[in-house]
Amino acid sequence: MIGGISSTSLFSPDRKSMAKLSGHFRNTQWDPLLISVQIIAIQSLYYFMLGLWLSILSFLLGTPKTLDHLFRYQEMHVRDFSGKMIVIAFVLNALSGACSLWFVVQRTKLCLDFTVTTHFIHLLACWYYNGHFPFAFSWWVLNIACTAIMCVCAEFLCLRTQLKEIPLNVGQKVDL
Repeated sequence: MIGGISSTSLFSPDRKSMAKLSGHFRNTQWDPLLISVQIIAIQSLYYFMLGLWLSILSFLLGTPKTLDHLFRYQEMHVRDFSGKMIVIAFVLNALSGACSLWFVVQRTKLCLDFTVTTHFIHLLACWYYNGHFPFAFSWWVLNIACTAIMCVCAEFLCLRTQLKEIPLNVGQKVDL
């Protein structure tokens, strides 16, 4: 003990001073409203972009557009040209979904969570639309592949943004 101060208090700060020093780069508190809004935004962008891709491909190829292309799992196959168009639209939508995650979520750690949530909600929507659980092997393969594409691409984009070089010298450069 030195002058009323213990030697341990010199080297280990108290809780108040630790609270002041422990800063975080991002807020890590659980915010259910933010998460809910992000889920709604990602899901809306998912269906908007899927509808857009299907409309573009249908227009270019001259095939009719129906809501069945979005939700009926019997439509997703590679036997005919229409089924291949739907598969292409879903793969393009996975890439668009990755960009949506990059824009809305912006966190590498959360990409898998939001991707799986988006595809789980799509599974529930397909289940409701068809009236029974989807058992088609092609539907599962396509959605698992799209989940992987969307997650990996989104993680790549978010990681690239998070690892950008932080400028350390903010002052003017002086040439000598």
